[in-house]
Amino acid sequence: MKEFKSHFWYNSRQRNGILFLVLIIIGLQSIYFFVDFSSAEKEDLNTREIALFQKEIDSLKLIELEKRKPKIYSFNPSFITDFKGYQLGMSVAEIDRLHAHRNKGLYINSVKQFQQVTKVSDSLLAVLSPNFKFPDWISKKKKSTSNNYNKPKVEKVFTGTKQDLNTVTAIQLKEINGIGDKLSERIVKYRKSLKGFKNDEQLNNVYGLKPEVIGKILQRYTVLTKPTIVKVNVNTATFKEVLRLPYIDYELTKKIFNYRDEVAEIQDINELKNIEGFPLDDFDKIILYLTAE
Repeated sequence: MKEFKSHFWYNSRQRNGILFLVLIIIGLQSIYFFVDFSSAEKEDLNTREIALFQKEIDSLKLIELEKRKPKIYSFNPSFITDFKGYQLGMSVAEIDRLHAHRNKGLYINSVKQFQQVTKVSDSLLAVLSPNFKFPDWISKKKKSTSNNYNKPKVEKVFTGTKQDLNTVTAIQLKEINGIGDKLSERIVKYRKSLKGFKNDEQLNNVYGLKPEVIGKILQRYTVLTKPTIVKVNVNTATFKEVLRLPYIDYELTKKIFNYRDEVAEIQDINELKNIEGFPLDDFDKIILYLTAE
């Protein structure tokens, strides 16, 4: 028993040490709970340096936003498509008025005429008109001077009866200023790949054919006899048959056949819109040559 008590028995020196240690712990705890260690000084976030730094960040953001804005290149307003008109901010009604004007065989020859036909607002016209690009013969026609020797030569406008764009030959096309051997052959070759032009607007898809030259062509020629196109059944066609069709490249053909394998059979041609990456802008053109039966 004595040996057991000896482990809990301290002399006076040890007791004083323990008491001193307890007092230190109590003192430290009191300091921790009752003394405020937070800094009395507060940082001023509205300093001139921070304001300048924030201004620099804002300016960089504005520069990045400007870079992301789509660039608008010069274009002939006579050939604005549905998608192009949507990109430019035109309403459906304004685009329809332009197309109705074009369907009559007429063209837009000035900024004022564009507003008269489409009835776009002055604010939208102010944004679009700097990017309008009219044929050279229109620009030259507008220039006038009192000195007859300084008057520019204006190309004579064709006033005869328009002929069929689907029967014109490469030799006849070369008679138009701005069309040479290569371009005339390219137009005929593209027409052959389409199995005939369905409308005048398809000339815009000919590589290297400028809008002003298209205007000259359409002064003399227009689609009078639309071709009879035998549509290809997407469910029974071979890979090569689909690949040969206009507006369809190798990658799109692969996607169509992969989708056909997934669904076993395409019930409706509109199902093609479900294919990821399908060019919806060209859908109306593609279904001229494809069907689902």
